[in-house]
Amino acid sequence: MKYRHLAIANSDDLRFGHAPKPLLTRHGLHLGGGLVYPELNFTLPPMVVSAATLPVVARHYREIIADALRRAVELEAPGVVIEFETVPPMTATPAIGLEIVQIQIAGMEDARTRHGLPTVLRVTPNDNREFARPPVMRSGEHWERMLELFEGAARAGAELLSIESVGGKELHDEALMNCDLGQVIFSQCVLGVRDMEFLWRTLAGIAGRHGVVCAGDTACGFGNTAMVLAEQKMIPRVFAAVVRAISAVRTLVGYEHGAIGPGKDCGYENPYLKAITGYPMAMEGKTAACAHFSPLGNIAAAYADTWSNESVQHIRLLAGMAPTCYLEQLIYDCRLMNRALAEGKAAALTLRRWLVDSDAALDPQAWVLTPENVMAIARAIVSAPDHYQAGVGAARCAVELLRAGHAAGRLKIADRELRFLVTMRAQLDDLPADEATFIARQMAVADPEKYLPAEYGLA
Repeated sequence: MKYRHLAIANSDDLRFGHAPKPLLTRHGLHLGGGLVYPELNFTLPPMVVSAATLPVVARHYREIIADALRRAVELEAPGVVIEFETVPPMTATPAIGLEIVQIQIAGMEDARTRHGLPTVLRVTPNDNREFARPPVMRSGEHWERMLELFEGAARAGAELLSIESVGGKELHDEALMNCDLGQVIFSQCVLGVRDMEFLWRTLAGIAGRHGVVCAGDTACGFGNTAMVLAEQKMIPRVFAAVVRAISAVRTLVGYEHGAIGPGKDCGYENPYLKAITGYPMAMEGKTAACAHFSPLGNIAAAYADTWSNESVQHIRLLAGMAPTCYLEQLIYDCRLMNRALAEGKAAALTLRRWLVDSDAALDPQAWVLTPENVMAIARAIVSAPDHYQAGVGAARCAVELLRAGHAAGRLKIADRELRFLVTMRAQLDDLPADEATFIARQMAVADPEKYLPAEYGLA
């Protein structure tokens, strides 16, 4: 593990709009440098995406970027981050994805030259590797076409490269449904870590060739899947909270191999990563309700350097098209945070406290994201000798924080979930001390038809 110490030593320095290692983009967005910027994420209405429908697809994206940035100019936004998340056919056929990249870059350049609006484009190709069963992670058409899209997007001028990578997910989904912490840690901190190392070394090469930025990954398919299952009452909220802490270990690997932020918006593990790395982070919360429900609507904003809506379809609402409406909401949220920042650290900390306290006591998943608890879990991660022990340490720290919060009367946990705290502690106590023994044990019980150990460098 590269990170042995926290970049942010005091929880008062862990707040929105400030990162010890800010990022200055080509056109002057200073991410983490004292302002919070809106980050707009959008997608198509339900439709088939193919070469035959490309003219209609292209028209949607031209309309989105022109209308949204027009509204940003009218609202005098200091700058906008645009995220283009591809849908699977756009990664499977890179020419389609690259056509949309060009459309967005052209729209952003028009807003900059005509109105002086600084923007930056984040491109997030869909990780199609999971479409092979069992997944083939290091070769084959899904891998090659994804890299072709990354390379072409960087060459075209997409400055921020991100992905929601899926390494280990083929075992993680079952681990969630079984509330099996050992398999969660194996999926994320063994399989996921090894895939992240391979993936992000490759992406760092692409970024270096084109002078662009490795921004960050996210454990969306892991931590957010747990959060959604908990919201649907399919797994305990306390279990989802512990999974979230573990997910930081996996996502951290991107920063160990060249990522410098802003971390991807749907990574609710980003507060831990900000404390560890010092890099700026995107966050999403209440404005992501168009994509998923969560118990983290306000607390997530406490750490935002860009504030995102996750992803919204290009459909008409009463006021106008949904992406434009959501950008307006993001801009107003950022105005409030930036007003607090302008009045000084004390004002920013007051707003941060309100954002945190409005959520923290009501759900275990919010409790593990309070500044003090973020710092505690982050310390547990950097204190560990390897990624496996970091996952165990993060999980154990999260369990104890949940127990202490409930015992102090500060955290609401449903009575039916209290026994899971005991169960999770017992599961962690049963794990071996060293990684090699752990890997051998988990490989003995993992379904060999679901994953290919060699794709993760395992015999």
